[in-house]
Amino acid sequence: MPNPLKDNPHWRALRDRALVPAVAWARARRDRVVAHDPVYGGLRRPGRPEAIAAGGTVLLLLLLVLFLVLFQWNWLRGPIGSWASATYDREIELNGDLDVNLFSMTPSTRVRGLRIGGPDWALEQDTLKVADLQASVRLGALLAGRIEMPRVIITRPDIVLIATEDGRLSWVLDPDKPDDGQGMKLPLINHLVIREGTLSLDEQKRNLTLRATISAREGSDGQAGFHLDGRGTMNGTPLRLEVRGGPFINIRRDRPYGFKAELSGVGSTLVADGAITRPFDLGRFTATLSLQGRDMADLYLLTGITTPNTPPYRLSGTLKRDDTVFTFNDFSGRVGTSDLSGDLKVDRPDGRLRVDADLRSSLLDIDDLAAVLGGTPTVTATGDTVTTSGAGAKLLPTAPLNVERLRVMDGTLRYRAARVKRNELDIRQVDLGADLKDGILKLDPVSFDFNRGSLNGTARINANRDTPYTTADFRLRGYPLESIVPARDGAPVVTGSALGRAKLEGPGASVHDFAANSTGSLSLVVPQGRMRAAFAELLGINVTAGLGKLLSGDTGSSEIRCAVADFTVRRGIATARTFVIDTTPVLARGSGTIDLGAETINLRIDGETKQPRLIRLWSPITVRGPLTAPAVGIESGAVAGQVGLGAALGALINPLIALLPFVDPGLAEDANCGALISSAR
Repeated sequence: MPNPLKDNPHWRALRDRALVPAVAWARARRDRVVAHDPVYGGLRRPGRPEAIAAGGTVLLLLLLVLFLVLFQWNWLRGPIGSWASATYDREIELNGDLDVNLFSMTPSTRVRGLRIGGPDWALEQDTLKVADLQASVRLGALLAGRIEMPRVIITRPDIVLIATEDGRLSWVLDPDKPDDGQGMKLPLINHLVIREGTLSLDEQKRNLTLRATISAREGSDGQAGFHLDGRGTMNGTPLRLEVRGGPFINIRRDRPYGFKAELSGVGSTLVADGAITRPFDLGRFTATLSLQGRDMADLYLLTGITTPNTPPYRLSGTLKRDDTVFTFNDFSGRVGTSDLSGDLKVDRPDGRLRVDADLRSSLLDIDDLAAVLGGTPTVTATGDTVTTSGAGAKLLPTAPLNVERLRVMDGTLRYRAARVKRNELDIRQVDLGADLKDGILKLDPVSFDFNRGSLNGTARINANRDTPYTTADFRLRGYPLESIVPARDGAPVVTGSALGRAKLEGPGASVHDFAANSTGSLSLVVPQGRMRAAFAELLGINVTAGLGKLLSGDTGSSEIRCAVADFTVRRGIATARTFVIDTTPVLARGSGTIDLGAETINLRIDGETKQPRLIRLWSPITVRGPLTAPAVGIESGAVAGQVGLGAALGALINPLIALLPFVDPGLAEDANCGALISSAR
């Protein structure tokens, strides 16, 4: 049969140019080694020295093998325990038999009666006790620098974990080595059996105790796999932890290991359904996380992450861990009656917890947001959220800020609400930002857009003090007066736009306490507007003009040339520095105080008419009582004096003269609105 390669001219050319020279070089090299290499010559024709060396080597190997076969490994229990105890500064003992099998492709060991004692501050509790431990490793993988364990069998492990308030951890064998936060890196285990395992956790800082059973077994029934079932308490309330993992059968590094975990306590429930992406690197996993509860602030006890007070919530998203970085992305759900979605990132740069969040709402219920500021949320039977300010029906929230929680972490927050449900303040959009660093919380921006106008400001809260110290500066622009003063008989009492500013600072654990101790200024300015003519006349107690228009149903209006209310605040008491309402018929000036702590008002308004009026009561208007429902009246003493004077004149001179005390010639002049507005802070 003809050979196609032999007849191929290209093959013959390649053979002649490459293969023939290469074969010739190899043969020449071999001949040179055979002729001149002493090692090769000694192996081909060994002499007496070579024979003695070879025999000695074989004998040593045989003796080593015989020694390992006959060696009693129990002789090493004491030395191993002494070395480990000295290295880790705690008692470590091997109280049972120690067996080692090295002559296998999967070397194995078996330890009975292993005990690892607690550190010197927890000597009464052993950290670990194991009745029987069997483990094997793959020799090939070990020689390649990997640890793979085809079999691990643990019988009656008893684990006790203690964490003190000052951060000491009983299970850390080397306290001088800081925790890098990357999670445990366990070797690959193909076959795991745990029998009658128990775990106890006592974390004193969170007042947490947990008692759990641990088991793992192979099989194809529903009971196979890894199981951890724990019950305990946290802050005196029930705590429950369950972890389920699949059977340890043919597990590989490139095949995710599925698990499901559920943690519930302090009014919250967290459920994670996912997989360890690279078994068993516990620093890398991905899961679908669902969480719900009565108040997000409760999550601090379970997660260590500071969150604000909220109405009941439920959220779901994708949780991932990549060593020290946790992300909770594309989550969505509801908080109260508002929708909430966004992304969250948790990291520990430089060993300090940092949380960055970007949150959004398509439709916000403003009562849900009020709960974040310290209000008390209540969900009605219809599912709506109603928020009150706290005990004693205070207007300002009284819930205290937990400064200790702000000190343990850093981070940023951005929250935006595209739309807001119909509300009394007519808020349409919300944009909030926060930056927390070393116990200093900066709020910027704080922005509320109304149907008309906006409120924008910044705040800085120093949480490093026992009582937080806050500096705040807020500006109101273009807010409609008709949204402040309710309409009467279907027609607005006042119209126009208000400008305002609140610049305050002071100590206080809550919004109410801050206001009650604050120092600074409050101002409200109306550059121009309109007021029902009847009420404009009544500012000057013009009885005939004011009551006549009011009783006749006159809805005509008068011009508000300007209105300025400028208060100086000292220790929560706002004192009027300038209080002027200048309308076409009346110039009104006021004085008095607002007690931000007691949430009461005590103002006196004196009106002067600009046009003659027949019957005018020479009495100031008073506004007194709680801020939520002040009472408007007049000083009865001044009216009585005016009536008495008229009666005396009528008796002494002429009955018509008795009207003189009630006649106002109308000598008041327009206020200098430009100067008043520019002087407001």
